[in-house]
Amino acid sequence: MDDLGLTEHLLSAPLDALLAEARARRDGRGGARTTYSRKVFIPLTRLCADVCHYCTFATTPSQLPAPYLTPEEVLAIARDGVASGCKEALFTLGDAPERRYAVARDWLAERGFARTIDYVRHCAERVLGETGLLPHINAGLLDEADYVALRPVAASCGLMLESMSDRLCEKGGAHFGSPDKVPALRMASLDAAGRARVPMTSGVLIGIGESPRERIEALLALRDLHARHGHLQEVIVQNFCPKPGTKMAAADEAIEADYLRTLAAARIVLPDDVSVQAPPNLNAERLVELLDSGIDDWGGISPVTQDHVNPEAPWPEIALMEGVCADYGRPLVERLTVYPRFVADAEGGWIDPALRPRVLQLADSEGLARDSVWSPGVADAAPGTPGLPLGPVIAGRVSHEVHRILDKAAGGNGLTEAEIVALFATRGSAALAVVEAADALRAEVMGDEVTYVVNRNINYTNICTHACAFCAFSKTSSKAGFRDKPYNLDFAEVAEAAREAVARGATEVCLQGGIHPSYTGETYAGIVKAVKAACPDLHVHAFSPLEVWQGAQTLGVSVRDYLSRLKDLGLGSLPGTAAEILDDEVRRQICPDKLTTQIWLDVVRDAHVVGLPTTATIMFGHVERPVHWARHLLALRRLQDETGGFTELVPLPLVHMESPMYRRGQSRKGPTWREAVMMHAVSRIALHGSIRSIQCSWVKLGLDGAAAVLKAGANDVGGVLMNESISRAAGAAHGQDVSVADLEKLAASAGRTLRRRSTLYRLYDAVPALV
Repeated sequence: MDDLGLTEHLLSAPLDALLAEARARRDGRGGARTTYSRKVFIPLTRLCADVCHYCTFATTPSQLPAPYLTPEEVLAIARDGVASGCKEALFTLGDAPERRYAVARDWLAERGFARTIDYVRHCAERVLGETGLLPHINAGLLDEADYVALRPVAASCGLMLESMSDRLCEKGGAHFGSPDKVPALRMASLDAAGRARVPMTSGVLIGIGESPRERIEALLALRDLHARHGHLQEVIVQNFCPKPGTKMAAADEAIEADYLRTLAAARIVLPDDVSVQAPPNLNAERLVELLDSGIDDWGGISPVTQDHVNPEAPWPEIALMEGVCADYGRPLVERLTVYPRFVADAEGGWIDPALRPRVLQLADSEGLARDSVWSPGVADAAPGTPGLPLGPVIAGRVSHEVHRILDKAAGGNGLTEAEIVALFATRGSAALAVVEAADALRAEVMGDEVTYVVNRNINYTNICTHACAFCAFSKTSSKAGFRDKPYNLDFAEVAEAAREAVARGATEVCLQGGIHPSYTGETYAGIVKAVKAACPDLHVHAFSPLEVWQGAQTLGVSVRDYLSRLKDLGLGSLPGTAAEILDDEVRRQICPDKLTTQIWLDVVRDAHVVGLPTTATIMFGHVERPVHWARHLLALRRLQDETGGFTELVPLPLVHMESPMYRRGQSRKGPTWREAVMMHAVSRIALHGSIRSIQCSWVKLGLDGAAAVLKAGANDVGGVLMNESISRAAGAAHGQDVSVADLEKLAASAGRTLRRRSTLYRLYDAVPALV
């Protein structure tokens, strides 16, 4: 359909049909959610070069104590926002007041600034650096150089197009006397922002004298602008509200049908990667109707400051919005001021390198806002409990599509990549439905016993030739200096550690280490021989696929032949570590010199073929996204369906504190609590009928966190891990070992009983007396 036909359709189609079309477009974009940004509003100056006839924000110098807020006043507002959980600092101000007012020029000059935008940049830099809030700047008409200058201090910017009607700039029009509101100038500024690669907010203002056709023209203009640069993250459709004391105080608002029609038109006209937003404080009585028109975002909502542009319209309570959205089936989810697709596009240059570390600190795996301050390894209690694994959830509708996917998995049918991603994306009641389904499958497959193994970790060296970006355990000249110093145990020391483990009742020793430059395949063979000579009955669970591959390479033999030799020496099984994320897009970023995805799978396949079972792992919460989680789980399922050699999956959330890539500002802060829970739940569902056991890591989640995920699909708590050191080196606060009594309390808190097992899941009735 050409633009003329599209315009006629949008203007003449029955409203109900148009709303249904917009909803279908919205619902086909992805996860069922409605986003908002938790912000603090900073009115840096209320002086303006323009005289829009509907505006009460702009005023004159005589009405203000000072032309601008001082940096101290700005920071005080920002700090109040931080205390209330805000992540965005919205700078709103009049257009270039120095062009109109000498008092503005003088105030700026006294402080060393030539223009308002220079002062804006200074204040944004201080807010970012001193509070961590992400600035979003609405500063009126800017040129490309201005936008480039703002990039290091502002995650996004905004400029309302308002209208494409030049008539409104003529005498009697809403924009008469406002030179900055000329549509061509505003389009030129928005175009400059695209060239500068700044994520932008724009929008249209409805009811200021424009015609219905002109509204569509403005939306089409924004669509075409976005097609050139891809920089529009959202388009606001704002309804004009007459305000006392303005020239348009007696003007009529757009009728509701026209407003809803324009919202629906925006969703139909704009591409799927542009959100459509409606301001909830101007429409508090018709929030459901706005959702019915196809919107997916509410914009910024402040728990601290009023809407200084519309002070007569208070923000709705966030709790109220949560209830409305949950009942509608699109839960309210917090985002950042910069939208997820820009956060995910690390190579696209949308977020300045100076700003990216802070964005990543605040972001989750989808590029939305982190839902709590919790991170893996912290000493704080987990946000969830066995009774409420996800924490409190507001009751709401769950889509038929989510139920369909869950029913498909419960029937033993494998899921597609898109279906797994859809489960990871669920929020609110839909996420709770996923967790409950996972728990039901766990009970069906593994019963109500929580299993564990009595084992000891022996990490025989922390010296490694590889440069994995996430690893704080290995020590090389470039990575030493955190918690531990380089070491390398000899065979006798390894054997003695194994004897100590047996004396304490261990049935397994888990052996792993860095890729030491002097190690060969004979080294790993020697370790197995030393341990089996000292403790013939001890199960040796040893060597990552990377170590096995490296050992075979040094001896010039095939991996399968080398594994057969290790098995003959007494190796019982392999830990499925070094998997990280089984997608080479991610591996190129976090472990470029490590095994490729295919080589890892090939080594594990060879282990299974020669009769060596392995675990499987997934290390998540750094740079990857849910689509990579889905690909990882599918790769594991395909291999398991081929070989049957995996004993369990162990999700390993990144402990970020000492991780080199986090310290360099290149990764997130590990998964959020919701993501940690959902990883266990979705893994249970996606691997149902394939891998039976899902283990949780008490070292990374804490004992209370592990108890919570036992109600989200997990059935095993791993081992007592005497001397666990890898997570501790990364900054985890949960200790090096745990007692059986601790694990019994953990299981009991989830309403389950504890049962000891072997490495290969043989169940025991007695607990070793010395553990």
